[in-house]
This record gives sequence, structure tokens and C-alpha cells, in this order.
Amino acid sequence: MDHTIPVLAGLGWLDSVGLGLLIALWLATGIVIDRATGTRPSTHALMTRYRLIWMQRMVTRENRMFDASMIGTMRQGTTFFASACMIGLGGTLALIGQTDLMRSLFGDLGVDTAAPRAVLEAKVLVMVLFLAIAFMRFVWSHRLFGYCAVVMAAVPNDPDDPDAYPLAEKAGKLSNQASRAFNSGLRAIYFGLAALAWLLGPIPLILVTLAVAAMLYRREFSSRSRAALLEP
Repeated sequence: MDHTIPVLAGLGWLDSVGLGLLIALWLATGIVIDRATGTRPSTHALMTRYRLIWMQRMVTRENRMFDASMIGTMRQGTTFFASACMIGLGGTLALIGQTDLMRSLFGDLGVDTAAPRAVLEAKVLVMVLFLAIAFMRFVWSHRLFGYCAVVMAAVPNDPDDPDAYPLAEKAGKLSNQASRAFNSGLRAIYFGLAALAWLLGPIPLILVTLAVAAMLYRREFSSRSRAALLEP
């Protein structure tokens, strides 16, 4: 009796390499970007300092409508991306069970569609997984920004109050955690889009995955925005 899992049986060695590279670079970029706080900090790490400065300056600001508006804008951003992920999840889940349609579409594009049905559905499920992770990260980011807004409201308007700066620091830390979750959600979307290339074959998956990782590295360590943040 053949106990081979259909998905594993249908995957070639290039498919396995591509999938492994996708997962490895997704995890590696998150670790490198979030922990790059030394002599060569990432853009994300540089922004954490500015968020703390923002909350410290808020203590001496009598009218805090600007600060409330900023937090509201950030929460709107997380809501938008969470909604987009829900739409994406619905679309990708709808592809499962529609392998005949996918074969017809990719066949018209000249793509080899000889892969078993289980393999095609597994490729779609990888995209579903990344979109689900992104959705959960955006929802958690939205909640953390809400916590931050509550703590900001608790910061006294009197700079001489002993609770003012400690509470402002807590608000800054919550804002940084929310931003970290937001960036994690964006990375999941990027690599989810890379997983989309798997439908075209393992070589496109490998090439697009490498391109996404290179793009993220450039934006975090070699971009003009990072150079602007480092200016004295």
C-alpha cells in the first residue's frame, strides 16, 4: 500500500527548494530587521527612537489633537490592510476546488499544468497561510494602537507631574510594538505575493522570493528614507 502524501509526491526538488527558501527568507528578514539595532540599524529600528521622542514631546504639548489624529490615522491604516487581507483570503480560498479553471488559465499562458490537483491546491494554501498571518498581525497592531491611545490619554498635561514621563514612555513602547506588528503583517503580504509566483513554477517562485527579500533589505538598510533619518 502506498502511504505517500499526494502533495509531497507531486513536489519536485525545485519546488521543495523554492518553498524552503520562501519560508526561510520570510523568517530571516523579520529577525534581521527587528533586531538590527547596533551600528547599522534598520529603518524600523530608527523609527522606534522617534516614536519615543514623540511621546516625550507630547507631555509638554497642551493641545493634543495632533497626537490623537496621528494615532487615529495609524489605526485606519491597520484597518485598511486587515480588510484587504480578508478580501484576499476570500479570493484565494475560492480558488481551492477550482483547479480545472486554473489549469485552463495557465495553459493559455503556456505554463505547464501537469501538477496533481493536490499540489495546485497546496500552492494556493501557502498564499492563504501568509494572508492569514498578515490579517492576524494587522488586527493585533490595531489593538495595540488602541492600547497606546488609552495610555496617551492617561498622560498628565502637567510636565511636572511624576507620572507624566513614565506614562509617555509606556505609550511610546506600545506604539513601537504596534508598529512592529504592522511591519510583520506587511512582510507577510510581500512574501504571500511571492508565493503567488509558485503557480507559474518553482523557478519564478525562487526568483520572486529573492527579489522580495532584496527589496525589503534595500528599504530597511539602503534606502533614502533611512539616510534621511540618519542625518544629524
